[in-house]
Amino acid sequence: MTATLSEKDLEQHFEHTIEKDQRIEPRDWVPEGYRKTMIRQIAQHAHSEIIGMQPEGNWITRAPSLRRKAILLAKVQDEAGHGLYLYSAAETLGADRADLTEKLITGRQKYSSIFNYPTLTFADVGAIGWLVDGAAICNQVPLCRSSYGPYARAMIRICKEESFHQRQAYELLMTMMKGTQAQRDMVQDAVNRFWWPSLMMFGPPDAESANTAQSMAWKIKRHTNDELRQRFVDMTVPQAEALGVTLPDPDLKWNAERGHYDFGPVDWDEMKQVVAGNGPCNAERLARRRQAHEDGAWVREAAAAHARKMAEAK
Repeated sequence: MTATLSEKDLEQHFEHTIEKDQRIEPRDWVPEGYRKTMIRQIAQHAHSEIIGMQPEGNWITRAPSLRRKAILLAKVQDEAGHGLYLYSAAETLGADRADLTEKLITGRQKYSSIFNYPTLTFADVGAIGWLVDGAAICNQVPLCRSSYGPYARAMIRICKEESFHQRQAYELLMTMMKGTQAQRDMVQDAVNRFWWPSLMMFGPPDAESANTAQSMAWKIKRHTNDELRQRFVDMTVPQAEALGVTLPDPDLKWNAERGHYDFGPVDWDEMKQVVAGNGPCNAERLARRRQAHEDGAWVREAAAAHARKMAEAK
């Protein structure tokens, strides 16, 4: 049917679908800008899930009990699954998974800046699950209503699992806060180090965000970076109070007039440095991902040979 329509007709149909708040599906015609934007966003998200396995995976062998090891193993496995769903969604837009991986390991595509910070103690596992996954949930729940169908549907399962991860992490931190003073200090230190990078996860301020306006118009995103950052702060402050930790921001206070918490300025220069590849663990994270890709070459070759053999046998 679409072969008989002009590009103008196809564009009008696309815009009408967006206006009606309906889903764009893989066989639908989309503007090239929409396709590129979706691939960029989904790929960055997929890369973040895969690289995000490393900071916590670093603690699997050193977790303090069999129960904590099992929880951490399950979480890292979930993150691998999230990457799988997302790379699959990108492929429905014509992207090639091998090409996306190559762009990641050569530094031509980015992943979330938060995963370039080290996990120095086991409390960092809890801080990541509480703050980082909490920020991810805040950012990703609205993506369940994203205009691109395969992405939105993948996000539904991802958000359910991320929510469970956050609860597990909060339980870990609560257990540590009921322990020794050394354990409580460990939790506070982890929160001090991950609080500001968690706020950076939402991206630059709206005035400096090059992609937000168009993504909002296409209903890829439903809220701006600053709106989501504010929502995260508002929901996290009461959790911190219940946990018994202090968020490292002297400017943090309730603003009754706004009905939100005021918070201090984010160090955007730090975020730009990390995104540019100059963070504490950028080189380490990419080197490990590159090595894993190279080590897995024989598996991919064997799978391809098996697929050819099965195809020839038919």
